[in-house]
Amino acid sequence: KIPMLQGLYFAITHGNNRALPEPTILGRMYYCGFELISQREIEGYTYFIFRKIKVPSTDEHPSYGPLIKLKRTGKDGKIFYVYKLRTMHPYSEYLQEFIYKRNKLEDCGKIFNDFRITAWGKILRKFWIDEIPQVINLIKGDMSIVGVRPLSEHFLSLYPDDVKQLRMKFRPGILPPGVAEDIPKSFEGTLDAERQYLLKKMKSPFMTDFVYFWRILYMILFNKTRGQ
Repeated sequence: KIPMLQGLYFAITHGNNRALPEPTILGRMYYCGFELISQREIEGYTYFIFRKIKVPSTDEHPSYGPLIKLKRTGKDGKIFYVYKLRTMHPYSEYLQEFIYKRNKLEDCGKIFNDFRITAWGKILRKFWIDEIPQVINLIKGDMSIVGVRPLSEHFLSLYPDDVKQLRMKFRPGILPPGVAEDIPKSFEGTLDAERQYLLKKMKSPFMTDFVYFWRILYMILFNKTRGQ
């Protein structure tokens, strides 16, 4: 189902007995403007009931391949696309608000029991491999080496106004400041880590990033801090 191989896939299978992961089914429906009303398993089959609530998404090319680009908020509120290696099932990005309402957040600030993440995706995240394509954003000038993580509009809406305003003053980064003291164990801890970093950067941009860069590198290489 990789884009370059889709033609071969359908030529061989003719689309018969095609299996789609649950997140992809849900994501496709939300992309098309539906919301889930009910879901039930009956005799080995999963049935969904959806309701149309809005017009389909205007995204012309939803991510499907191994290299994806996701819409994020950057400096001055500018919307840009961040590049990553896929760690979630296709169309998962359209389920963010849905799964947040259903599962809420873990103490660390991530979605609790996020079924959108694939088995190999967990490995890529653990060793930060999925972040490598963000070098493209670095070259384009959308991101810096050190900085707060670029967020979707939904996740940014969960942040308090003071942190939102501070975030808008700088480009997001590949290496998040929270890793400098090990990854925060709560959403409030993430907010505090970002707030402290951004206030320091307001006073001394270069030295703040210089100090944080070496702290983060130490935590990853020697303290074996892993991604989530």
